[in-house]
Order: sequence, then C-alpha cells, then structure tokens
Amino acid sequence: MISDKIKLQPEVVEAVVIRFVGDSGDGMQLTGTQFSDTSAMFGNDIATFPNYPSEIRAPQGSLYGVSGFQVHIGSVEVSTPGDNLDLLVAMNPAGLKTNLHALKPGHTIIVDTDAFNKKNLEKAQYDTNPLEDGSLENYRVIQVDMTSLTKEALKNVEGLDNKSITRSKNMFALGMVYWMYGRSRDYTIDFFNKKFKTKPHLIEANTKVLNAGFFFAETLELIPNAYTISPAKMRPGTYRIIMGNTATAWGFLAAAEKSGLELFLGSYPITPATDILHELVKHKHFGVKAFQAEDEIAGIASAIGASFAGDLAITTTSGPGLALKGEALGLAMIMELPLVVVNVQRGGPSTGLPTKTEQSDLLQAMYGRNGESPVIVIAASTPANCFQYAYEAAKLTLEHMTPVILLTDGYIANGSAPWKIQSLNDLPEIKNRISKNASENWHPYDRDETTLARNWAIPGTAGLEHRIGGLEKDSITGNVSQNPENHQKMTEIRAEKIRRVQNYIPEIKTEFAEKGDLLVIGWGGTYGSLHSAVKQINEEGYKNIGFAHFNYINPLPKNTEEVLKRFKKIIVCELNNGQFAKILKINFNKFDFLQFNKIQGLPFGNNELIGEFKKLVD
Repeated sequence: MISDKIKLQPEVVEAVVIRFVGDSGDGMQLTGTQFSDTSAMFGNDIATFPNYPSEIRAPQGSLYGVSGFQVHIGSVEVSTPGDNLDLLVAMNPAGLKTNLHALKPGHTIIVDTDAFNKKNLEKAQYDTNPLEDGSLENYRVIQVDMTSLTKEALKNVEGLDNKSITRSKNMFALGMVYWMYGRSRDYTIDFFNKKFKTKPHLIEANTKVLNAGFFFAETLELIPNAYTISPAKMRPGTYRIIMGNTATAWGFLAAAEKSGLELFLGSYPITPATDILHELVKHKHFGVKAFQAEDEIAGIASAIGASFAGDLAITTTSGPGLALKGEALGLAMIMELPLVVVNVQRGGPSTGLPTKTEQSDLLQAMYGRNGESPVIVIAASTPANCFQYAYEAAKLTLEHMTPVILLTDGYIANGSAPWKIQSLNDLPEIKNRISKNASENWHPYDRDETTLARNWAIPGTAGLEHRIGGLEKDSITGNVSQNPENHQKMTEIRAEKIRRVQNYIPEIKTEFAEKGDLLVIGWGGTYGSLHSAVKQINEEGYKNIGFAHFNYINPLPKNTEEVLKRFKKIIVCELNNGQFAKILKINFNKFDFLQFNKIQGLPFGNNELIGEFKKLVD
C-alpha cells in the first residue's frame, strides 16, 4: 500500500551527490541553486559545480548543449561537489547519455519521459530508447511524464503561454527531489515571491508546479522511501552560501573599507570573470567606481590611472584577457603602483573551453611580460576563501607597492559553499604608503628599509610632484634614467622587493602527516579534490601521506624546502600539463617532482587521485 510506504522510516545518510542536467533552457542552474540554498538553510555543508556548455545557445537536444548543476550536501565535511552520483535528474536523452557514466550502479535516475521522443533520441545519437531497451537495468529509473504533468498543473493559470508552461517543468523535478531528501519548499516559494513580485501569475505557476512535483513524489510507489541528511557540525557563526566570484568582490569591498580607500574596478566582460563586475556594480553606496571598458587593455589602463590617483584599483579577466593586459601590467610594475589583477582561469588556449575549468595560466602569470618583470602571484582555493585571498591581494599590493595577480578558476568562481560572515573588525589591518605631506628630502622612490616599498604620492599634493611613466627611473628621483648601472640596480631592487614578501606571508603547513612516504602538492582551486582524496586514503590506513596546498606562488613560502625534505616521494597534482611542478623544479632542483595532470575542463575526481597515490606507496 502507498500509505504504508509513506510511513516508512526515512533512510539516514551522511551525504548525497545530485546532478540536474538538461538543455540550456531547462533551468538546471536555477534548479540546482535552489536545492543548494534550501539545503544550506537546513544546515548542511555544501559544495556545488555548475557546468555550462561553451556555446551561448547550443542546438536544443544536442550532446554538447547539455547544461548541468551538481550539488554535494552532507552532515559531514563536504569539500568537493563529489564524484559518483546518488541521483541523476535528466530532462532529456542528451542529458542522460552524457552523464549516466557518473551515476553509481543501483542508484536513481529521474527522467522526463515526454522528452524521450524520436527526434530527441536521434539528436542524442541513441539507436534505441534507453528507457525501453534494457540498458538501464542496473539503475532504479523513475519515469515521469514531467512536461505533461506540468501542463496539467497549470491548465487553469491565466497569462501563461505554452513556452512559459513548458519551462516550468524544472520546478516539478525540484519538487520531487525536495520530497526525496526532506527539504522544505518554503525557501523556494519565498524566492518566487521576490523574483516575480510584479508578475503574480508566474508566482502562482512556479509554486503550483513545485507543489505538484512534491506531492507526486510522495504518492509515487516507485519511490519507496525518503532520505534524511542531518545538519552539519560547523563553527558557530552566521553563514550564507556564497559563490567564488561574489566572495572575491566582497573581499575587495572589505579591503577598501579597511584601508580607507575608494575601490575602482576597470574591467572588460569575459567568461568566467564577469560576475565580479556585476557584483561590484551593485555597491556604489560603498564608494565603488566600476568602469566597463571597451577592451581588456583599456580596463587595466584605467585601473592604473585610478591607482596613480590614490584608489585601491583592480581589474578582472580570464586567460585571454591576461595576455592582452601583459604590457600594461609591466607598466604598473615599473612604476611600482598598487594594482590587483584577478584572473579567473578557464580552459585554453585562445577561446578554448570558456565555460570549463583549468589551471593553465600559471606560467603566464609568472612570466607573461617583457623584461624582468616580477609581480606577486597568489591563488584562492575554495569559493569561500576567494574572500580571504581578494582581501590578502589588496593588502599585499598596498603595503608592498607592486602589482598582485590573484588566480582563481571557473570551478571555484562559479561554485558555491557555506561562508562564515566576517566582521570588518576581525580582519587584519591594511596600511598604505600614501605620503601626506612634503618634507625637505622627500623623493618618490624613497623606500621602506624592510619591504623596499616606495612612497605613494597622490597627484595634486603640494610638494610631491614627480614624473612617472614606463621608462626606467632614477632610483631616487624617479626621473628618466638611461644609466646602465641604474637600470641593473632598479631591476634588482624590484626583484628583491618581491622576494621580501616571504617575510609577510604564512609558512606552508602540511595536513594529515608532517613527514612520511608521500607528499601530495596542489595549488589554487584543486584544494577540495586533493584534500578529500588524501583524507579518504588516510582513513583507509595510509597514514604516511601528507598534503601541502599552496596559495602563495610568487614568492613561495620560505619554509618550502624544509617541508619537501620530510617526504620520500613528492607528487604535484594540477589541472594543466605541469606548470607548478616546473616552478618547483626551478627553485628546488635537487628534488624529484612526480606529476599527475588532468586537462579535460573538469576537476579531479577522488577515485582517480586515490588510485594514483596508492600506486606510489603500495
């Protein structure tokens, strides 16, 4: 009896991985976001992974037009969006075909059977209907006439055209998943009321379909039980779900407030960095000046001008844009002005895979300028700590008077995670080198003896007039100098200034083991995957495997060599062809650095990492 099934005790699970997939127009990103936010309100730990097609509007029903959103929720620590799926929601045949490989055998697929028509099956390159040919017998398949049921639920709602009705089917799927995992619909209904407050018919339509999906799942005999995932144990505080790009923008807002400077963003829209621009535009009340430039060069040039005028200046981009900004970044470096360049990395080269993740801009960040042109390079590693490293980038650039490149990537920029809201009072102090008054012996290139940071003179300050530009400068006056010895001296000073940043950044620490058989090294956005894999392999009894994750790339932490000495083998894992491994080899050539690389536009999976680590220690 159905009533007996409903009374069954829900199965308690620690974590679950769910992926929603369909066409770009099927609303999978919204569906996944709503499920994530609702689970966060419940108190679960969360990691998400949106996965978009690279084309703006790929052909409907095509294999390369599939849009997906994966979410991993748990009552335990969640550091990645997960590997193998517990539930796959496929809105069309293409979504099923391209994602079935990730589903655990015996686990659940929810499909919209209305989409499995001859035309869509052909587009997905199916010779036969997988719902009928037995190819899915290893899975629990829940077939739902989702489109038809959505139309039935909305037949009495006025003001809807057929397209609007069909587009609402994603809420039917969401309602089903809410029932399966014990989620409340209240948060999403409140979202409808805010988003569509001027369109009450859309509020009614989406709410009706969400409820229809929920009650359909409740009465469906093919779903014999629901699941319970308890809230996670997290440090006390107020949390919100935050995306990496949003966290980056907020980090700069906090740094501007803490330093007492106005924030200027000069930027040209580029995937996947554009949302930083979108976020900062919202905050003019904090004194933000956001300028959408006509191209990448104008974006960074305007930021350099704002820096010269005394603002905390930033510019945002991705790999192709960083290439275009290279010459102007060299200008900021030789003028020794504070500037932060955010590079949200994506698959390359050229246009490459603009919506996919990669770590292949590291060497460009390190060396992609003419001449001897060192800058500080740091990297965020999670969606939440994009806030911390944006703040840190601002602090370093203002206190050391040199550009900073902050590397994130599409994986953490578009991903989301719980973030403990910060108090400005708890953030570290940010000092700057702005000269307030002229003294008899003031010179623009007088330096702090410890950091070698030069003075920062704001135009219009009486007595602080000086020359500035891209030509080499006299080491004291800043006037143009072609003297060979002076050029070498200035080149060495600028390099030494970067090296001395080592004294102001934390030492590298290992997790899980301080010494042993294998040290796993990562940097940037691979943290969650690597941490999860090393944690799992330690729980399996491999206690001599340590993990060191680098957020500071140039300069490297000053205890790096000391840490490397403690392990018999070292493996560097990167989403590129070994760029950080090259940097480590240049600096520490007596060590043998093994490599594990992936260049597929996708993050590392736990199983592939664990398999590689076991080969090295078994």
